[in-house]
Amino acid sequence: MGRWKNSKGVVTWKVEWDDRARRELRKLDPEVQREVLRYLRQGIAVNDEPRRFGKSLSSEMSGLWRYRIGAYRFVCRIEDDHSVVLVLRVAHRKEVYR
Repeated sequence: MGRWKNSKGVVTWKVEWDDRARRELRKLDPEVQREVLRYLRQGIAVNDEPRRFGKSLSSEMSGLWRYRIGAYRFVCRIEDDHSVVLVLRVAHRKEVYR
C-alpha cells in the first residue's frame, strides 16, 4: 500500500500486504475496506510504535500482532529492522484465526 506521513510530515512505518490479505480485503464490504485502510493510514503507519494499538498473539501465531476494527480483525507481522507492518490476514473475527 505504501508509506504515509504523520502530522509532522514524517513517515514512520511502511504497510505492506501479503497476497492472501489483499484478496481477503477485496472480498469485504467497501465500507469495511475503507475503515481498515483508514485505520492503517491514520493509526498504524504514522505512529512511532504500532504495537501500542494491537495485541500480541500467542501459541501458533506467536510473534504476530492483531488489530481490531469492529467485528473484523487483521493480523500483522511487525518487521522492526525495515520499519514494515506486513498485513497477513483480514477477516471477520470468527474466521481470522483459522
